[in-house]
Amino acid sequence: MADADNKIGSGRAIKNCCGFHWRGKASIIIPIVTLPLLVHGYMIDVKAWVCMYLVVNMALFWITEAIPLYLTALFPVVFLPAFGILPSEKVCSFYFSDTVVMFLGGLLIALAIEYSNLHQRIALTTILIVGCSPRRLHFGLIMVTCFISLWISNSAATAMMCPIVKAVLNEMDAQNIFAIYKSQEEEPVEEGDPPHPSTISMAFYFGIAYASSIGGCGTLIGTGTNLTYKGLYDTRFPNSEEKLDFPIFMAYAIPFVVVVLIILTFLSLQITHMGLFRPNSKVGQEVKRGAEGQNVVKALIKERKKELGPMSCHEIQVGLLFLLMIFLLFTRKPGFFTGWADFLNAQKIGSGPPVFFCTMLLFALPTQYTFFKYCCGKAPFPGQTLDACLSWLYCHKYTPFGLCFLLGGGFALAEGSRVSGMAKMLGESLSFAAKMNYVLVVSMCILISLFCTAFASNVAICNILIPIFSEMALAIKVHPITLTFPSALACSLAFHLPVSTPPNAIISGYTGLKTKYMALAGILPTFWSFFCLLFTGTVWTMLIYPGTKEFPEWAE
Repeated sequence: MADADNKIGSGRAIKNCCGFHWRGKASIIIPIVTLPLLVHGYMIDVKAWVCMYLVVNMALFWITEAIPLYLTALFPVVFLPAFGILPSEKVCSFYFSDTVVMFLGGLLIALAIEYSNLHQRIALTTILIVGCSPRRLHFGLIMVTCFISLWISNSAATAMMCPIVKAVLNEMDAQNIFAIYKSQEEEPVEEGDPPHPSTISMAFYFGIAYASSIGGCGTLIGTGTNLTYKGLYDTRFPNSEEKLDFPIFMAYAIPFVVVVLIILTFLSLQITHMGLFRPNSKVGQEVKRGAEGQNVVKALIKERKKELGPMSCHEIQVGLLFLLMIFLLFTRKPGFFTGWADFLNAQKIGSGPPVFFCTMLLFALPTQYTFFKYCCGKAPFPGQTLDACLSWLYCHKYTPFGLCFLLGGGFALAEGSRVSGMAKMLGESLSFAAKMNYVLVVSMCILISLFCTAFASNVAICNILIPIFSEMALAIKVHPITLTFPSALACSLAFHLPVSTPPNAIISGYTGLKTKYMALAGILPTFWSFFCLLFTGTVWTMLIYPGTKEFPEWAE
Protein backbone atom coordinates (compact mmCIF):
# COMPACT_ATOMS: atom_id res chain seq x y z
CA MET A 1 0.00 0.00 0.00
CA ALA A 2 1.38 3.42 -0.97
CA ASP A 3 2.29 6.03 1.66
CA ALA A 4 -0.59 8.49 2.19
CA ASP A 5 1.82 11.47 2.00
CA ASN A 6 3.31 10.41 -1.35
CA LYS A 7 1.25 11.42 -4.36
CA ILE A 8 1.42 9.52 -7.64
CA GLY A 9 0.84 10.78 -11.16
CA SER A 10 -2.62 10.74 -12.72
CA GLY A 11 -1.58 8.19 -15.37
CA ARG A 12 -0.23 5.77 -12.80
CA ALA A 13 -3.26 6.36 -10.57
CA ILE A 14 -5.64 5.48 -13.42
CA LYS A 15 -3.54 2.44 -14.30
CA ASN A 16 -3.54 1.18 -10.71
CA CYS A 17 -7.25 1.88 -10.31
CA CYS A 18 -8.10 -0.08 -13.45
CA GLY A 19 -5.67 -2.87 -12.54
CA PHE A 20 -6.91 -3.37 -8.97
CA HIS A 21 -10.57 -2.54 -9.36
CA TRP A 22 -11.49 -3.54 -12.92
CA ARG A 23 -14.02 -6.12 -11.73
CA GLY A 24 -16.07 -3.54 -9.88
CA LYS A 25 -16.01 -1.22 -12.89
CA ALA A 26 -16.88 -4.05 -15.29
CA SER A 27 -19.88 -5.08 -13.18
CA ILE A 28 -21.30 -1.58 -13.71
CA ILE A 29 -20.16 -0.93 -17.30
CA ILE A 30 -21.38 -4.25 -18.78
CA PRO A 31 -25.10 -3.77 -17.92
CA ILE A 32 -24.96 -0.15 -19.12
CA VAL A 33 -23.29 -0.99 -22.46
CA THR A 34 -25.84 -3.73 -23.19
CA LEU A 35 -28.81 -1.60 -22.08
CA PRO A 36 -29.98 -0.87 -25.69
CA LEU A 37 -31.10 -4.53 -25.94
CA LEU A 38 -33.44 -4.07 -22.98
CA VAL A 39 -34.76 -0.73 -24.22
CA HIS A 40 -35.36 -2.12 -27.69
CA GLY A 41 -37.21 -5.10 -26.25
CA TYR A 42 -39.59 -2.94 -24.24
CA MET A 43 -40.12 -0.46 -27.09
CA ILE A 44 -41.30 -3.15 -29.52
CA ASP A 45 -42.81 -5.28 -26.72
CA VAL A 46 -40.89 -8.42 -27.64
CA LYS A 47 -39.73 -10.53 -24.68
CA ALA A 48 -37.04 -12.21 -26.80
CA TRP A 49 -34.92 -9.04 -26.77
CA VAL A 50 -35.49 -8.56 -23.05
CA CYS A 51 -34.27 -12.10 -22.42
CA MET A 52 -31.33 -11.53 -24.75
CA TYR A 53 -30.28 -8.63 -22.51
CA LEU A 54 -30.09 -11.05 -19.57
CA VAL A 55 -28.30 -13.76 -21.60
CA VAL A 56 -25.67 -11.36 -22.98
CA ASN A 57 -24.98 -9.95 -19.52
CA MET A 58 -24.64 -13.41 -18.00
CA ALA A 59 -22.37 -14.50 -20.85
CA LEU A 60 -20.09 -11.46 -20.38
CA PHE A 61 -20.02 -11.92 -16.61
CA TRP A 62 -19.20 -15.62 -17.05
CA ILE A 63 -16.41 -14.91 -19.54
CA THR A 64 -14.81 -12.01 -17.62
CA GLU A 65 -15.58 -13.44 -14.15
CA ALA A 66 -16.13 -9.86 -12.98
CA ILE A 67 -18.24 -11.43 -10.23
CA PRO A 68 -18.13 -15.11 -9.16
CA LEU A 69 -19.53 -17.60 -11.69
CA TYR A 70 -21.97 -19.01 -9.15
CA LEU A 71 -23.40 -15.58 -8.33
CA THR A 72 -23.94 -14.87 -12.02
CA ALA A 73 -25.84 -18.17 -12.24
CA LEU A 74 -28.39 -16.76 -9.75
CA PHE A 75 -29.36 -13.86 -12.04
CA PRO A 76 -32.40 -15.75 -13.44
CA VAL A 77 -33.89 -15.99 -9.93
CA VAL A 78 -34.15 -12.20 -9.83
CA PHE A 79 -34.53 -11.09 -13.43
CA LEU A 80 -36.69 -13.70 -15.17
CA PRO A 81 -39.66 -12.93 -12.87
CA ALA A 82 -38.86 -9.19 -12.88
CA PHE A 83 -38.90 -9.14 -16.70
CA GLY A 84 -42.20 -11.05 -16.74
CA ILE A 85 -40.75 -14.11 -18.50
CA LEU A 86 -41.18 -16.85 -15.86
CA PRO A 87 -42.74 -16.98 -12.37
CA SER A 88 -40.44 -17.38 -9.34
CA GLU A 89 -41.73 -20.87 -8.47
CA LYS A 90 -40.86 -22.14 -11.94
CA VAL A 91 -37.41 -20.52 -11.95
CA CYS A 92 -36.42 -21.78 -8.50
CA SER A 93 -37.50 -25.35 -9.28
CA PHE A 94 -34.66 -25.62 -11.82
CA TYR A 95 -32.05 -25.15 -9.10
CA PHE A 96 -32.86 -28.49 -7.49
CA SER A 97 -34.13 -30.57 -10.39
CA ASP A 98 -33.54 -34.31 -10.81
CA THR A 99 -30.40 -33.59 -12.84
CA VAL A 100 -28.97 -31.32 -10.14
CA VAL A 101 -29.76 -33.93 -7.47
CA MET A 102 -27.99 -36.59 -9.54
CA PHE A 103 -24.97 -34.30 -9.92
CA LEU A 104 -24.82 -33.58 -6.18
CA GLY A 105 -25.12 -37.28 -5.37
CA GLY A 106 -22.30 -38.05 -7.80
CA LEU A 107 -20.10 -35.48 -6.07
CA LEU A 108 -20.78 -37.07 -2.68
CA ILE A 109 -19.99 -40.56 -4.00
CA ALA A 110 -16.72 -39.21 -5.40
CA LEU A 111 -15.88 -37.65 -2.03
CA ALA A 112 -16.52 -41.01 -0.36
CA ILE A 113 -13.97 -42.63 -2.70
CA GLU A 114 -11.42 -39.98 -1.71
CA TYR A 115 -12.41 -40.16 1.98
CA SER A 116 -11.76 -43.92 2.05
CA ASN A 117 -8.52 -43.55 0.01
CA LEU A 118 -9.81 -46.12 -2.47
CA HIS A 119 -8.76 -43.94 -5.42
CA GLN A 120 -5.04 -44.21 -4.63
CA ARG A 121 -5.22 -47.99 -4.35
CA ILE A 122 -6.89 -48.18 -7.78
CA ALA A 123 -4.31 -45.85 -9.33
CA LEU A 124 -1.22 -47.59 -7.91
CA THR A 125 -2.51 -51.08 -8.73
CA THR A 126 -3.22 -50.12 -12.34
CA ILE A 127 0.24 -48.56 -12.78
CA LEU A 128 1.90 -51.75 -11.52
CA ILE A 129 -0.15 -53.83 -13.96
CA VAL A 130 0.63 -51.61 -16.98
CA GLY A 131 4.37 -51.27 -16.31
CA CYS A 132 6.87 -48.67 -15.11
CA SER A 133 8.98 -47.67 -18.11
CA PRO A 134 8.42 -43.97 -18.97
CA ARG A 135 6.17 -44.74 -21.95
CA ARG A 136 4.16 -47.43 -20.15
CA LEU A 137 3.99 -45.31 -17.04
CA HIS A 138 2.69 -42.40 -19.09
CA PHE A 139 0.10 -44.66 -20.68
CA GLY A 140 -0.91 -46.15 -17.32
CA LEU A 141 -1.32 -42.76 -15.62
CA ILE A 142 -3.41 -41.47 -18.53
CA MET A 143 -5.65 -44.54 -18.59
CA VAL A 144 -6.24 -44.69 -14.85
CA THR A 145 -7.00 -40.95 -14.76
CA CYS A 146 -9.43 -41.36 -17.64
CA PHE A 147 -11.18 -44.27 -15.90
CA ILE A 148 -11.45 -42.48 -12.55
CA SER A 149 -12.72 -39.34 -14.27
CA LEU A 150 -15.65 -41.35 -15.66
CA TRP A 151 -17.05 -41.54 -12.13
CA ILE A 152 -15.74 -38.54 -10.20
CA SER A 153 -15.30 -34.89 -11.15
CA ASN A 154 -12.47 -33.91 -13.49
CA SER A 155 -11.04 -31.59 -10.83
CA ALA A 156 -10.92 -34.34 -8.20
CA ALA A 157 -9.33 -36.83 -10.62
CA THR A 158 -6.59 -34.36 -11.61
CA ALA A 159 -5.93 -33.22 -8.04
CA MET A 160 -5.67 -36.87 -6.94
CA MET A 161 -3.18 -37.83 -9.66
CA CYS A 162 -0.85 -34.80 -9.36
CA PRO A 163 0.91 -36.00 -6.15
CA ILE A 164 1.31 -39.52 -7.63
CA VAL A 165 2.90 -38.07 -10.79
CA LYS A 166 5.16 -35.82 -8.73
CA ALA A 167 6.39 -38.74 -6.57
CA VAL A 168 7.18 -40.83 -9.65
CA LEU A 169 9.02 -37.96 -11.39
CA ASN A 170 11.02 -37.11 -8.26
CA GLU A 171 12.23 -40.71 -8.07
CA MET A 172 13.25 -40.56 -11.75
CA ASP A 173 15.23 -37.40 -11.00
CA ALA A 174 16.82 -38.88 -7.86
CA GLN A 175 18.09 -41.85 -9.88
CA ASN A 176 19.44 -39.53 -12.62
CA ILE A 177 17.22 -41.25 -15.19
CA PHE A 178 15.98 -37.96 -16.67
CA ALA A 179 15.71 -34.35 -15.51
CA ILE A 180 12.29 -33.26 -14.34
CA TYR A 181 13.10 -29.53 -14.45
CA LYS A 182 14.56 -27.35 -17.17
CA SER A 183 17.94 -25.79 -16.58
CA GLN A 184 18.38 -22.06 -16.09
CA GLU A 185 19.86 -21.84 -19.59
CA GLU A 186 16.84 -23.55 -21.18
CA GLU A 187 14.17 -21.64 -19.24
CA PRO A 188 15.39 -18.69 -17.11
CA VAL A 189 13.28 -18.04 -14.01
CA GLU A 190 13.21 -15.18 -11.53
CA GLU A 191 15.05 -15.66 -8.26
CA GLY A 192 12.73 -17.33 -5.75
CA ASP A 193 10.39 -18.72 -8.44
CA PRO A 194 10.09 -22.50 -8.80
CA PRO A 195 11.98 -24.16 -11.71
CA HIS A 196 10.03 -24.94 -14.84
CA PRO A 197 9.05 -28.56 -15.61
CA SER A 198 11.03 -30.34 -18.31
CA THR A 199 9.45 -31.49 -21.57
CA ILE A 200 8.98 -35.05 -20.26
CA SER A 201 7.47 -33.79 -17.00
CA MET A 202 5.03 -31.65 -18.97
CA ALA A 203 3.95 -34.74 -20.93
CA PHE A 204 2.95 -36.48 -17.68
CA TYR A 205 1.04 -33.48 -16.31
CA PHE A 206 -0.64 -32.69 -19.62
CA GLY A 207 -1.58 -36.35 -19.90
CA ILE A 208 -3.52 -36.48 -16.62
CA ALA A 209 -5.22 -33.12 -17.23
CA TYR A 210 -6.33 -34.06 -20.74
CA ALA A 211 -7.33 -37.57 -19.62
CA SER A 212 -9.56 -36.04 -16.93
CA SER A 213 -11.36 -33.88 -19.48
CA ILE A 214 -11.72 -36.74 -21.97
CA GLY A 215 -12.81 -39.30 -19.37
CA GLY A 216 -15.42 -36.90 -18.02
CA CYS A 217 -17.22 -37.11 -21.38
CA GLY A 218 -17.93 -40.81 -20.92
CA THR A 219 -20.73 -40.83 -18.34
CA LEU A 220 -23.55 -38.59 -17.25
CA ILE A 221 -21.92 -37.98 -13.86
CA GLY A 222 -18.41 -37.57 -15.30
CA THR A 223 -18.66 -33.80 -15.55
CA GLY A 224 -21.18 -31.05 -14.92
CA THR A 225 -21.33 -30.27 -18.64
CA ASN A 226 -22.92 -33.65 -19.42
CA LEU A 227 -25.63 -33.18 -16.80
CA THR A 228 -26.15 -29.62 -17.99
CA TYR A 229 -26.77 -30.93 -21.49
CA LYS A 230 -29.16 -33.61 -20.25
CA GLY A 231 -31.14 -31.03 -18.28
CA LEU A 232 -31.28 -28.61 -21.22
CA TYR A 233 -32.33 -31.31 -23.70
CA ASP A 234 -34.95 -32.87 -21.42
CA THR A 235 -36.40 -29.45 -20.61
CA ARG A 236 -36.60 -28.31 -24.24
CA PHE A 237 -37.74 -31.65 -25.70
CA PRO A 238 -39.75 -33.47 -23.01
CA ASN A 239 -41.52 -35.58 -25.67
CA SER A 240 -38.33 -36.78 -27.31
CA GLU A 241 -38.29 -40.52 -28.04
CA GLU A 242 -34.47 -40.52 -27.90
CA LYS A 243 -33.57 -40.43 -24.20
CA LEU A 244 -30.27 -39.49 -22.57
CA ASP A 245 -30.22 -42.36 -20.08
CA PHE A 246 -27.04 -43.50 -18.33
CA PRO A 247 -26.26 -46.62 -20.45
CA ILE A 248 -27.21 -44.96 -23.75
CA PHE A 249 -25.01 -41.96 -22.92
CA MET A 250 -22.05 -44.26 -22.29
CA ALA A 251 -22.68 -46.23 -25.48
CA TYR A 252 -22.69 -42.95 -27.42
CA ALA A 253 -19.65 -41.27 -25.86
CA ILE A 254 -17.17 -43.95 -24.80
CA PRO A 255 -16.19 -45.75 -28.06
CA PHE A 256 -14.84 -42.78 -30.04
CA VAL A 257 -14.92 -39.68 -27.83
CA VAL A 258 -13.19 -41.46 -24.94
CA VAL A 259 -11.35 -44.59 -26.12
CA VAL A 260 -10.17 -43.44 -29.56
CA LEU A 261 -9.48 -39.85 -28.46
CA ILE A 262 -7.52 -40.88 -25.35
CA ILE A 263 -5.27 -43.15 -27.42
CA LEU A 264 -4.70 -40.42 -30.03
CA THR A 265 -3.96 -37.89 -27.27
CA PHE A 266 -1.45 -40.27 -25.68
CA LEU A 267 0.30 -40.77 -29.02
CA SER A 268 0.31 -37.00 -29.64
CA LEU A 269 2.07 -36.29 -26.33
CA GLN A 270 4.49 -39.15 -26.98
CA ILE A 271 5.43 -37.63 -30.33
CA THR A 272 5.64 -33.99 -29.24
CA HIS A 273 7.05 -34.38 -25.72
CA MET A 274 8.65 -37.85 -25.34
CA GLY A 275 10.53 -38.34 -28.59
CA LEU A 276 8.43 -41.12 -30.14
CA PHE A 277 9.90 -41.97 -33.61
CA ARG A 278 12.88 -39.74 -32.68
CA PRO A 279 15.17 -42.12 -30.75
CA ASN A 280 18.32 -40.01 -31.31
CA SER A 281 16.81 -36.81 -29.94
CA LYS A 282 17.70 -35.64 -26.43
CA VAL A 283 14.21 -36.46 -25.12
CA GLY A 284 14.20 -39.83 -26.89
CA GLN A 285 17.50 -40.80 -25.28
CA GLU A 286 16.26 -39.79 -21.83
CA VAL A 287 13.13 -41.90 -22.26
CA LYS A 288 15.27 -44.85 -23.40
CA ARG A 289 17.43 -44.43 -20.30
CA GLY A 290 14.26 -44.35 -18.21
CA ALA A 291 13.13 -47.68 -19.66
CA GLU A 292 16.37 -49.21 -18.40
CA GLY A 293 15.66 -47.90 -14.88
CA GLN A 294 12.02 -48.93 -14.66
CA ASN A 295 12.73 -51.31 -11.77
CA VAL A 296 13.48 -48.31 -9.55
CA VAL A 297 10.09 -46.76 -10.27
CA LYS A 298 8.36 -50.10 -9.80
CA ALA A 299 9.95 -50.42 -6.37
CA LEU A 300 8.70 -46.92 -5.47
CA ILE A 301 5.13 -47.70 -6.57
CA LYS A 302 5.18 -50.97 -4.64
CA GLU A 303 6.40 -49.14 -1.55
CA ARG A 304 3.63 -46.56 -1.81
CA LYS A 305 1.06 -49.31 -2.23
CA LYS A 306 2.52 -51.21 0.74
CA GLU A 307 2.09 -48.09 2.88
CA LEU A 308 -1.66 -48.26 2.20
CA GLY A 309 -1.81 -51.64 3.92
CA PRO A 310 -4.46 -54.30 3.22
CA MET A 311 -7.82 -53.22 1.82
CA SER A 312 -9.92 -51.94 4.73
CA CYS A 313 -13.58 -52.60 5.44
CA HIS A 314 -14.15 -48.91 4.71
CA GLU A 315 -12.72 -49.18 1.19
CA ILE A 316 -14.59 -52.42 0.46
CA GLN A 317 -17.94 -50.90 1.43
CA VAL A 318 -17.38 -47.73 -0.59
CA GLY A 319 -16.36 -49.83 -3.58
CA LEU A 320 -19.47 -52.02 -3.28
CA LEU A 321 -21.79 -49.01 -2.95
CA PHE A 322 -20.12 -47.41 -5.96
CA LEU A 323 -20.80 -50.58 -7.99
CA LEU A 324 -24.36 -50.64 -6.65
CA MET A 325 -24.90 -47.07 -7.88
CA ILE A 326 -23.70 -47.99 -11.37
CA PHE A 327 -25.89 -51.10 -11.37
CA LEU A 328 -28.97 -49.13 -10.31
CA LEU A 329 -28.34 -46.46 -12.94
CA PHE A 330 -27.88 -49.06 -15.68
CA THR A 331 -30.91 -51.13 -14.76
CA ARG A 332 -33.35 -48.31 -13.95
CA LYS A 333 -34.93 -48.19 -17.40
CA PRO A 334 -32.42 -49.78 -19.76
CA GLY A 335 -34.92 -50.31 -22.57
CA PHE A 336 -33.59 -53.71 -23.76
CA PHE A 337 -35.02 -55.53 -20.70
CA THR A 338 -37.35 -54.72 -17.83
CA GLY A 339 -35.57 -52.57 -15.25
CA TRP A 340 -36.22 -52.19 -11.54
CA ALA A 341 -37.91 -48.82 -12.10
CA ASP A 342 -40.49 -50.58 -14.27
CA PHE A 343 -41.55 -52.70 -11.29
CA LEU A 344 -41.95 -49.56 -9.15
CA ASN A 345 -44.03 -47.72 -11.71
CA ALA A 346 -46.35 -45.96 -9.26
CA GLN A 347 -44.43 -42.74 -9.97
CA LYS A 348 -41.77 -41.76 -12.47
CA ILE A 349 -38.26 -42.42 -11.13
CA GLY A 350 -35.44 -40.30 -12.49
CA SER A 351 -31.65 -40.66 -12.19
CA GLY A 352 -31.40 -38.83 -8.87
CA PRO A 353 -33.05 -41.39 -6.53
CA PRO A 354 -30.67 -44.34 -7.20
CA VAL A 355 -27.61 -42.09 -6.74
CA PHE A 356 -28.91 -40.62 -3.48
CA PHE A 357 -29.98 -44.05 -2.19
CA CYS A 358 -26.32 -45.12 -2.28
CA THR A 359 -25.28 -41.76 -0.82
CA MET A 360 -27.59 -42.21 2.17
CA LEU A 361 -26.14 -45.67 2.80
CA LEU A 362 -22.67 -44.10 2.95
CA PHE A 363 -23.78 -41.95 5.89
CA ALA A 364 -25.55 -44.91 7.56
CA LEU A 365 -22.94 -47.70 7.35
CA PRO A 366 -19.93 -47.69 9.73
CA THR A 367 -16.32 -47.92 8.55
CA GLN A 368 -15.89 -51.18 10.53
CA TYR A 369 -18.00 -53.69 12.44
CA THR A 370 -16.08 -54.19 15.68
CA PHE A 371 -19.30 -53.52 17.65
CA PHE A 372 -20.31 -57.12 16.86
CA LYS A 373 -17.91 -58.09 19.63
CA TYR A 374 -20.63 -57.04 22.06
CA CYS A 375 -22.94 -59.66 20.52
CA CYS A 376 -20.28 -62.36 20.72
CA GLY A 377 -19.13 -61.33 24.19
CA LYS A 378 -15.48 -61.26 23.09
CA ALA A 379 -13.15 -58.60 24.49
CA PRO A 380 -11.64 -56.13 23.94
CA PHE A 381 -14.78 -54.09 23.35
CA PRO A 382 -14.58 -50.80 21.40
CA GLY A 383 -14.99 -47.85 23.72
CA GLN A 384 -16.02 -45.16 21.23
CA THR A 385 -18.56 -44.46 18.51
CA LEU A 386 -17.62 -45.52 15.00
CA ASP A 387 -17.32 -43.18 12.03
CA ALA A 388 -19.62 -43.57 9.05
CA CYS A 389 -18.28 -44.35 5.57
CA LEU A 390 -18.71 -40.66 4.75
CA SER A 391 -18.50 -37.68 7.09
CA TRP A 392 -20.91 -34.77 6.68
CA LEU A 393 -18.26 -32.32 7.89
CA TYR A 394 -15.93 -33.62 5.17
CA CYS A 395 -18.68 -33.21 2.57
CA HIS A 396 -19.53 -29.73 3.79
CA LYS A 397 -15.89 -28.70 3.49
CA TYR A 398 -15.08 -30.15 0.07
CA THR A 399 -18.36 -30.20 -1.90
CA PRO A 400 -18.49 -27.37 -4.48
CA PHE A 401 -22.15 -26.53 -3.88
CA GLY A 402 -21.80 -23.53 -6.19
CA LEU A 403 -21.77 -25.90 -9.16
CA CYS A 404 -25.40 -26.75 -8.37
CA PHE A 405 -26.23 -23.04 -8.82
CA LEU A 406 -24.31 -23.06 -12.10
CA LEU A 407 -26.32 -26.02 -13.39
CA GLY A 408 -29.66 -24.67 -12.15
CA GLY A 409 -28.96 -21.20 -13.52
CA GLY A 410 -28.29 -22.66 -16.95
CA PHE A 411 -31.52 -24.67 -16.91
CA ALA A 412 -33.54 -21.61 -15.83
CA LEU A 413 -31.86 -19.44 -18.47
CA ALA A 414 -32.56 -22.02 -21.18
CA GLU A 415 -36.24 -22.22 -20.21
CA GLY A 416 -36.45 -18.41 -20.17
CA SER A 417 -34.87 -18.31 -23.62
CA ARG A 418 -37.44 -20.80 -24.91
CA VAL A 419 -40.51 -19.16 -23.33
CA SER A 420 -39.50 -15.66 -24.41
CA GLY A 421 -38.78 -16.82 -27.98
CA MET A 422 -35.15 -15.69 -27.87
CA ALA A 423 -33.65 -19.12 -28.59
CA LYS A 424 -36.07 -19.61 -31.49
CA MET A 425 -35.18 -16.17 -32.89
CA LEU A 426 -31.45 -16.95 -32.78
CA GLY A 427 -31.98 -20.46 -34.13
CA GLU A 428 -33.99 -19.19 -37.08
CA SER A 429 -31.29 -16.61 -37.80
CA LEU A 430 -29.01 -19.60 -38.49
CA SER A 431 -31.53 -21.20 -40.86
CA PHE A 432 -29.13 -20.49 -43.76
CA ALA A 433 -27.46 -23.74 -42.63
CA ALA A 434 -30.38 -25.61 -44.23
CA LYS A 435 -28.68 -25.09 -47.60
CA MET A 436 -25.39 -26.51 -46.29
CA ASN A 437 -24.32 -30.14 -46.31
CA TYR A 438 -25.34 -32.03 -43.16
CA VAL A 439 -21.70 -32.81 -42.26
CA LEU A 440 -20.73 -29.14 -42.60
CA VAL A 441 -23.51 -28.09 -40.21
CA VAL A 442 -22.36 -30.56 -37.54
CA SER A 443 -18.76 -29.43 -38.11
CA MET A 444 -19.74 -25.79 -37.63
CA CYS A 445 -21.48 -26.50 -34.32
CA ILE A 446 -18.52 -28.54 -33.02
CA LEU A 447 -15.99 -25.88 -34.04
CA ILE A 448 -17.99 -23.11 -32.37
CA SER A 449 -18.16 -25.16 -29.15
CA LEU A 450 -14.45 -26.03 -29.19
CA PHE A 451 -13.50 -22.41 -29.79
CA CYS A 452 -15.79 -20.86 -27.18
CA THR A 453 -15.00 -23.36 -24.43
CA ALA A 454 -11.30 -22.50 -24.66
CA PHE A 455 -11.99 -19.08 -23.12
CA ALA A 456 -14.71 -19.67 -20.53
CA SER A 457 -16.28 -22.18 -18.16
CA ASN A 458 -17.42 -25.38 -19.89
CA VAL A 459 -20.80 -25.42 -18.14
CA ALA A 460 -21.39 -21.73 -18.90
CA ILE A 461 -20.64 -22.20 -22.61
CA CYS A 462 -22.90 -25.27 -22.71
CA ASN A 463 -25.73 -23.24 -21.15
CA ILE A 464 -25.34 -20.56 -23.82
CA LEU A 465 -24.81 -22.65 -26.97
CA ILE A 466 -27.04 -25.72 -26.57
CA PRO A 467 -30.37 -23.81 -26.52
CA ILE A 468 -29.29 -21.97 -29.70
CA PHE A 469 -28.26 -25.18 -31.46
CA SER A 470 -31.55 -26.80 -30.38
CA GLU A 471 -33.58 -24.10 -32.09
CA MET A 472 -31.25 -24.12 -35.06
CA ALA A 473 -31.94 -27.86 -35.50
CA LEU A 474 -35.68 -27.18 -35.54
CA ALA A 475 -35.25 -24.35 -38.02
CA ILE A 476 -33.29 -26.45 -40.53
CA LYS A 477 -35.39 -29.61 -39.90
CA VAL A 478 -32.62 -31.77 -38.39
CA HIS A 479 -32.96 -34.02 -35.35
CA PRO A 480 -31.82 -31.94 -32.33
CA ILE A 481 -29.50 -34.66 -30.97
CA THR A 482 -27.35 -34.63 -34.12
CA LEU A 483 -26.32 -31.02 -33.51
CA THR A 484 -26.48 -30.77 -29.73
CA PHE A 485 -24.91 -34.01 -28.45
CA PRO A 486 -21.45 -33.70 -30.13
CA SER A 487 -21.48 -29.96 -29.40
CA ALA A 488 -22.13 -30.62 -25.69
CA LEU A 489 -19.24 -33.09 -25.54
CA ALA A 490 -17.04 -30.52 -27.31
CA CYS A 491 -17.69 -28.09 -24.44
CA SER A 492 -15.67 -30.40 -22.14
CA LEU A 493 -12.69 -30.82 -24.49
CA ALA A 494 -10.67 -27.70 -23.71
CA PHE A 495 -6.90 -28.21 -23.86
CA HIS A 496 -5.31 -24.83 -24.58
CA LEU A 497 -5.55 -22.48 -21.58
CA PRO A 498 -5.60 -22.73 -17.76
CA VAL A 499 -8.94 -20.87 -17.72
CA SER A 500 -10.49 -23.36 -20.14
CA THR A 501 -11.27 -26.06 -17.59
CA PRO A 502 -10.38 -26.91 -13.95
CA PRO A 503 -7.89 -29.74 -14.78
CA ASN A 504 -5.81 -27.31 -16.85
CA ALA A 505 -5.90 -24.76 -14.03
CA ILE A 506 -4.88 -27.39 -11.45
CA ILE A 507 -1.74 -28.57 -13.29
CA SER A 508 -0.86 -24.97 -14.16
CA GLY A 509 -0.96 -23.96 -10.50
CA TYR A 510 0.63 -27.17 -9.25
CA THR A 511 3.65 -27.06 -11.56
CA GLY A 512 3.95 -23.39 -12.60
CA LEU A 513 3.44 -24.28 -16.27
CA LYS A 514 3.54 -21.34 -18.65
CA THR A 515 0.45 -20.77 -20.76
CA LYS A 516 2.40 -20.85 -24.02
CA TYR A 517 3.39 -24.49 -23.46
CA MET A 518 -0.18 -25.51 -22.72
CA ALA A 519 -1.47 -23.64 -25.77
CA LEU A 520 0.97 -25.50 -28.03
CA ALA A 521 0.44 -28.90 -26.40
CA GLY A 522 -3.33 -28.63 -26.91
CA ILE A 523 -3.18 -28.25 -30.70
CA LEU A 524 -3.07 -31.94 -31.64
CA PRO A 525 -5.58 -33.10 -28.97
CA THR A 526 -8.02 -30.43 -30.18
CA PHE A 527 -7.47 -31.53 -33.78
CA TRP A 528 -8.23 -35.16 -32.89
CA SER A 529 -11.21 -34.07 -30.77
CA PHE A 530 -12.80 -32.40 -33.76
CA PHE A 531 -12.57 -35.49 -35.96
CA CYS A 532 -13.68 -37.91 -33.23
CA LEU A 533 -16.69 -35.71 -32.49
CA LEU A 534 -17.47 -35.29 -36.18
CA PHE A 535 -17.44 -39.05 -36.73
CA THR A 536 -19.54 -39.57 -33.61
CA GLY A 537 -22.02 -36.88 -34.63
CA THR A 538 -22.47 -37.98 -38.23
CA VAL A 539 -22.05 -41.78 -38.16
CA TRP A 540 -22.22 -43.12 -34.62
CA THR A 541 -25.34 -41.07 -33.79
CA MET A 542 -27.36 -42.95 -36.39
CA LEU A 543 -26.31 -46.30 -34.93
CA ILE A 544 -27.08 -45.42 -31.31
CA TYR A 545 -30.18 -43.35 -32.17
CA PRO A 546 -31.68 -44.76 -35.40
CA GLY A 547 -34.55 -42.26 -35.13
CA THR A 548 -32.18 -39.37 -35.86
CA LYS A 549 -32.00 -40.24 -39.57
CA GLU A 550 -35.15 -38.19 -40.16
CA PHE A 551 -36.70 -35.10 -38.58
CA PRO A 552 -39.00 -36.48 -35.84
CA GLU A 553 -42.74 -35.81 -35.67
CA TRP A 554 -42.57 -34.81 -31.99
CA ALA A 555 -40.27 -31.92 -32.94
CA GLU A 556 -42.76 -30.37 -35.37
